[in-house]
Amino acid sequence: MKLKICWWAACLALLNLVSYAPAQAQEKTPPPFLQYMQSSWVDSVLNSLNTDERIAQLIVAAAYSNRDAAHMQELQTLVRDHKIGGFIFFQGGPGRQARMVNQLQEASEVPLIIAMDAEWGLGMRLDSTLNFPFQMALGAIQDDNMVYQMGREVARQFKRAGMHINFAPVVDVNNNAQNPVINYRSFGEDKENVARKGIAYMKGMQDEHILTTAKHFPGHGDTDTDSHYALPQINHNRARLDSLELYPFRKIIEEGVGGIMVAHLNIPALDATQGLPSTLSKPIVSGLLKDELGFEGLIVTDAMNMKGVTAGNEQGVVDKDAILAGNDVLEFTENVPKAIAEIKKAVAQGLISQEEIDLRCRKMLAVKQWVGLHEKQSVQVKNIANELNTPTGKLLNRKLMEAALTVLKNDNKLFPVLRLDTLKVAAISMGAKRETAFQQMLNRYTKVDNFVLDEKASQSQVSSIKSKLAGYDIVVAGVHDNSKYPRNRISFSAPLMQLVSDIAAMDNSILAVFKNPYVLDKLKNIEQAEGLIITYQDNTDAQELAAQLIFGGVSANGKLPVSVGSKFKAGDGLEVKGHIRFNYTLPEDAGMNSQILQAGIDSLMWEAIHNKAIPGGQVLVAKDQKVVFYKAYGLHSYFDTVEVKKTDLYDLASISKVATALPAVMKLHDEGKFDLEAGIDDYLPYFKGSNKADVPFRDILAHQARFKPWIPYWQNTLRDNGSHKWFTFKEDSSRRFPVKVSDNLWLHRNYKKKIFRAIKKSPLEVEKKYLYSGLLFYLLPTIVEELSGEDFLSFINENFYGPLGATTLTYNPMEKFDKQRIVPTEHDFLFRQEAIHGSVHDEGAIMMGGVSANAGLFANANDLAKLMQMYLNKGEYGGRRYISEATVNEFIRYQFPENDNRRGLGFDKPNLEYRGENNNTAKDASPSSFGHSGFTGTFTWADPEHKLVYVFLSNRVHPTRANTRLYKLNTRTNIQQVLYDAIEQPPIN
Repeated sequence: MKLKICWWAACLALLNLVSYAPAQAQEKTPPPFLQYMQSSWVDSVLNSLNTDERIAQLIVAAAYSNRDAAHMQELQTLVRDHKIGGFIFFQGGPGRQARMVNQLQEASEVPLIIAMDAEWGLGMRLDSTLNFPFQMALGAIQDDNMVYQMGREVARQFKRAGMHINFAPVVDVNNNAQNPVINYRSFGEDKENVARKGIAYMKGMQDEHILTTAKHFPGHGDTDTDSHYALPQINHNRARLDSLELYPFRKIIEEGVGGIMVAHLNIPALDATQGLPSTLSKPIVSGLLKDELGFEGLIVTDAMNMKGVTAGNEQGVVDKDAILAGNDVLEFTENVPKAIAEIKKAVAQGLISQEEIDLRCRKMLAVKQWVGLHEKQSVQVKNIANELNTPTGKLLNRKLMEAALTVLKNDNKLFPVLRLDTLKVAAISMGAKRETAFQQMLNRYTKVDNFVLDEKASQSQVSSIKSKLAGYDIVVAGVHDNSKYPRNRISFSAPLMQLVSDIAAMDNSILAVFKNPYVLDKLKNIEQAEGLIITYQDNTDAQELAAQLIFGGVSANGKLPVSVGSKFKAGDGLEVKGHIRFNYTLPEDAGMNSQILQAGIDSLMWEAIHNKAIPGGQVLVAKDQKVVFYKAYGLHSYFDTVEVKKTDLYDLASISKVATALPAVMKLHDEGKFDLEAGIDDYLPYFKGSNKADVPFRDILAHQARFKPWIPYWQNTLRDNGSHKWFTFKEDSSRRFPVKVSDNLWLHRNYKKKIFRAIKKSPLEVEKKYLYSGLLFYLLPTIVEELSGEDFLSFINENFYGPLGATTLTYNPMEKFDKQRIVPTEHDFLFRQEAIHGSVHDEGAIMMGGVSANAGLFANANDLAKLMQMYLNKGEYGGRRYISEATVNEFIRYQFPENDNRRGLGFDKPNLEYRGENNNTAKDASPSSFGHSGFTGTFTWADPEHKLVYVFLSNRVHPTRANTRLYKLNTRTNIQQVLYDAIEQPPIN
């Protein structure tokens, strides 16, 4: 039975095979444990208990796994001496709690119910566990099935941790914005939505045999008093209570909820006894809940240590009164011996019958059998943290947060932001102490200038930043929370509050509010913002997803679950369609196994670093336009301690061929300006009459034009004695020698012509077969300029890199980026006589001023992946078409396979026959895949069949190109194979 449940849980999380459908009109579903009320196991256990022990079964005491041995001894005493029914666990950790549960279960003659008040999952109480979204965020989700899925996952985690009852969900209707205790814990103010979400959450848990207790009966939503500290009073009449507060409880009872928790509230319309908490009210617990609503399940008190019930009441006596009122279980009893004694006295006095005590004890035992406690259980402590924090659970958590995103304003379809090349974007995080995950994610899409102001920002700090914002086309502002929980308050300084208002009034401003939605009413002019997103809470997932929404990585369709003054009403929310750019997510979101992916890539990268094949590197993996893996490893150099960051730039070497002139040529081909059957001389008349005239570009781009592989241009500048010829290099720059090769080498302004002449005069190979050559790519920038009438750099920046948001794709990176962000390459003792850092490694490219289609491009993995994704999308990305699908298909296909040539047009492709360890790609790379590698230790590949993009960047030539360990280890293609392995083996919980 356990195996079957586990199998269904895994399939549910991974494949979404099980879905929740709201019940149609039907007869009331009984609580699930009632079937065991007359079971032989319940009978036998009940008959083994004396009067005190039967009463003790109705008590659930508090336990903590972060306390000392004395606390554990107290719990052992409650088990051995008083034989209580169970424990509710609060703060601690999963491993520590599991060990405590095992010890307590071992000491108890009757198995113990282990409960937790875990409304948003185990993370509400235990460290190292998942925090699912608060119920206010869940209230914004339009698909109730997702809440059901969360219930199943919470139940799976409960069972793994050895627990049986979750004191959740909250089905209070929060219609009081000042509510200090429910608020974000409620699904919202709409009773129908609250009922639907509560039922979905309940069924998800109870379908996995975790009992739930809907709370806080008869409704704690419309109060401004916290019952932890005082007794709230609700003064609505019975008609209002019936129509609103009681509605979700009535519905969830009809759907078979196992338990109801009664709140500490004073409600004169239900019980006129002055100052009496509902927990102690027989008219409310027995009369209303049992008799009128017909609830037959387990009735649990709210914590009996709360001031709302303890004020003016004696320990033990108050517990007895709760039992007399009709409650079945006492939670968090402060004095267990006194409570047992007082209840026993009440039986003796005839205030309650022994038969009634036995019935309630029987309920508790039936619950224990329903959750499986009739069979001996122990919690496996080994690997508990990993098994609680599964990839599927983390993905569900992220998906819930994504589904909750609510767009309240999006004037003129301001986002997803489209024309990245035309916009200067600023991002300011208010209420933060440092650059936020929100800002970091924004910067993955394009260049964004970041500003940060903490909650106490002064007028001078605010004024300084406000003056800078005037120079931007779009201002994106994050309003952050400063507390663990999203309470209805904001503690910004007056100048910072004014800045929020001022930004909201700006044209093209987008505000992402990572706070309680009620806070919107405290933000002046917030409704004037052209773009407004509410995430309901502030965590990494919320921040990253809001940033992705702004740039089209994800969509949004959440609806506001509460009204916000006169500014917004419940149900407000615009649909924004995204998924036009990368979605940064988890591997399981694309059907990949994160454990295989992460362990495989990590081990291969660290193997390469340990063996000094590379000092460090970056790896990015995207599937289905979802970036599922993006990580930096190691150091810039073997000789320093600078760690590689994901934002660092690498010399792409020959990847430049497919990332610079090739997309330009493809675009020109679309425009009818570039003919694959034309020759170099058609576009560069200089080559007329040469041995390369009339050689079609198709042959040249497929590397079977008989061109020489390369020409050592720099060696042609030397005299026999090793000095440079006078018209080549000088030690200082001048008008005639303006091209910087190194600090002490400046090239003649016309030497580019000599390179062209060398290419023109170079002999051809005898046989027309595949032979890789870079000669054409020295010429292509000039050809692009001739055909387009534009400067080469301007052409590729304006038509590709800028619109893609690929701002690190650049030549001569020192002109735009700090040297610290550029990874060094070789120590060149042959030509430049210096360590190469910040300039292109390739000798020919540096002699072209650093700008060549053969080499010279720098980038980080993220930006290169955008270009590769555009190719994979057959020429489209970010809502824009760059190249026609027909042209992309032509360039990425095998051109001359009959000639044993594996190449496309410019692109490399898999060997026509697999060559084992000597293959140029992973074994499972499809024949439709394409990409390129680079001499510096780079590699990028796209596979249309599997919708994969893979980028590997390293500086394997550091400190010398003689280091070929990367090739011997076959790291790049071994990592590529891991991607396919991760697709073939989806995770199972």
